[in-house]
Amino acid sequence: MNQEPAKKVTMNDQKIRVNGAVSADMVEVVSHFQLDGVPESMEPYGNGHINRTCLVTTGTGHRYILQRISEAFDIPALMRNMSLVTEHLAKKVKDPRESLHLVPTDTGESYYRQESGSYRVFDFVEDSICLELPETPEDFYNCALAFGLFQKQLADFPADTLAESIPDFHNTINRYRIFRETLAKDPLARAAGAEQEIAFALAREEEAGCLQRMRESGELPLRVTHNDTKINNVMLDKETRKPLCVLDLDTVMPGLSLYDFGDAIRSGAGTAMEDETDLTKMTINLEMFRAFTRGFLESCRLTDEEVRLLPMGARIMTLECGVRFLTDYLDGDHYFAIHRPGHNLDRCRTQFRLVADMEAHWDEMKQIVNTTAKEVYGHEVY
Repeated sequence: MNQEPAKKVTMNDQKIRVNGAVSADMVEVVSHFQLDGVPESMEPYGNGHINRTCLVTTGTGHRYILQRISEAFDIPALMRNMSLVTEHLAKKVKDPRESLHLVPTDTGESYYRQESGSYRVFDFVEDSICLELPETPEDFYNCALAFGLFQKQLADFPADTLAESIPDFHNTINRYRIFRETLAKDPLARAAGAEQEIAFALAREEEAGCLQRMRESGELPLRVTHNDTKINNVMLDKETRKPLCVLDLDTVMPGLSLYDFGDAIRSGAGTAMEDETDLTKMTINLEMFRAFTRGFLESCRLTDEEVRLLPMGARIMTLECGVRFLTDYLDGDHYFAIHRPGHNLDRCRTQFRLVADMEAHWDEMKQIVNTTAKEVYGHEVY
């Protein structure tokens, strides 16, 4: 965080101490929310790449998170989703820290819109920590408890009433369609340098679409899903490290439980960073897979078909992510930010390496799911 000396900025004749790169717009915007007390200080918070975020402290000691919402989303639809979901969750928790709480604007809206953008405010989750990566299987287990409980608490919410804040986000059939169109155009003549990755993706196209086909046929239940189930989207109690609540609800929308399970395994059970260039470092950590599977099944109730397909969810979400990286590489790196030439191709390779290692350990992954299902649900699924 920028440690430059605090400066004071006027907001409606109130001096606010500002640390770091806080815009004048954000100082002005905070006056339009129903806060407990008058804002006294603001400073940048977190390391997110999508929403610009500040920590606001008032004279009463109450702390809030102020965010500028990315214009990449359909903001009215996104905020309607978020309002409905957080209101539903708030009715099911005992500790207020166990659900995000949106602070209304001075006119009672869920967000404030002005020329510089759209903004929202949450109550700060006190006495909590957030991990970038699981440090132990227990951390990953607690992450699974949080995302599983999110599923359980929203099981009685009508998922089909939510908007798709990103249409076709996990429609892998559509992701492959875009991939094939980009490959046919090959606008930067990059396909020749990615022949192995292209072949890997195309060889798995038919299987990659199975979850979408089952969603469309109704074989799998439509649920409210988070769709970005990285461990850094879970708040843990600072003392006990037990889960409190799930963060970053921008991508909450109708989906499949397998999306959330699969993306968590992809991001938390791989043994290397997403852009690691030494592919020998990337494998599936079966101990982490076991820990997350147990936590997820303990905290929510899935159908037997959903449980049976958990390994497939992990594999397809990882494959889909790799295809997205590959598509963006071929198209000129317009979507995912890069920090070196070939960055998205490196990312694609790590995802495909993880897919290949899952395939090599497929029977073990299924056995872990089967054993855990018997222990938690009382019966096997294979």
